[in-house]
Order: sequence, then C-alpha cells, then structure tokens
Amino acid sequence: MHGIMQTRIPKLLTTVDMSVCLMVNHLGRKQGIVRFFAIISRLGDGVFWYSLMTLIPFVYGWEGLGVSVRMAVASFAGLLVYKFIKSATERLRPFMVDKRICVGVAPLDKYSFPSGHTLHATSFSLIVIYYLPELFWLVTPFAFLIAVSRVVLGLHYPTDVFAGASIGAGIALLVLSA
Repeated sequence: MHGIMQTRIPKLLTTVDMSVCLMVNHLGRKQGIVRFFAIISRLGDGVFWYSLMTLIPFVYGWEGLGVSVRMAVASFAGLLVYKFIKSATERLRPFMVDKRICVGVAPLDKYSFPSGHTLHATSFSLIVIYYLPELFWLVTPFAFLIAVSRVVLGLHYPTDVFAGASIGAGIALLVLSA
C-alpha cells in the first residue's frame, strides 16, 4: 500500500479487509455470477443513473427536474471528493495486491479507496428516495448490488465500499439540506 493508507489502516483491519475480499471474490468466481455483476458494474458506471436523471423530469415534471439537478450536483461533488481522496491515499486495488483475487472487469483507474461507484449509487439513491419514495424498490436494490459488485469483481475492499457509501450519504445530506 502507498500514501496515507499505508500508515493509517491498522494491520488487523487490513488483514480482515483482505480476508473478506478474498472470500467474496472466491464466491463470485462462477462465470454467470461474474457476468451478472459485470453488467451491474457497467450500469453503475453512470448508464443507469444518468438515464434515470434524464427520465425523471419527463415522468415527474418540474419536481422531477429539481431531483435530477440535485443528482447532478451530487455527481459533481462526489467526483471531486473521491478523486481527491483516491489521489491522497493511493490504495492499490485488491487484485493488484494479492494475485489470488480475480479481477472481473477492467478498473477505471489504479486506486481503490473509496469506491466511487458506491459513493454515487448511495448519494443518488438517497436523493431519489427523499423526493420520490415510490422509487425505493428500484434504486435501493440496484445501489446494494453495485456495492457488492465492487468486491465480487476484485476491484475494491469492503472498507472501500463502506467509505464510499458513507461519503455518498454525506454528500446526499449536504445536497438535500441546500
């Protein structure tokens, strides 16, 4: 590990993080499971969320436009925050650290902390649910699957996902309070 991550994560937490990562990645090695989570991951790259942002105003009118604008603000804020943290921490992805971890899809960048997919999925979901609670059934399971996909595909440690979800929730709260 490099940067801040090398000195700030206790050895026990790092060991547990890698153990869980290995276990989840191993469980997901069946080709059908990898393919399923690869699709979820691809949709989580933005395809699903930006499509939803585009559709919401058409279905919900002006109220929907406000929701989409808030999602866009959260997207921009999330991108700035997670890029800053990734460059400051420089935590290598699990498959780069342990050759027993199989990578399911090509990573978008070199570093893993925090999970940007999970950060955005959490912030978008919370904003959508706040204004359009009837979409809970759609966005909540999808956000959960995105978070799981990151570990199954060998791209993130569980702590990356937890941090991404926590930061995403914080961003959503800031956007909702503005």
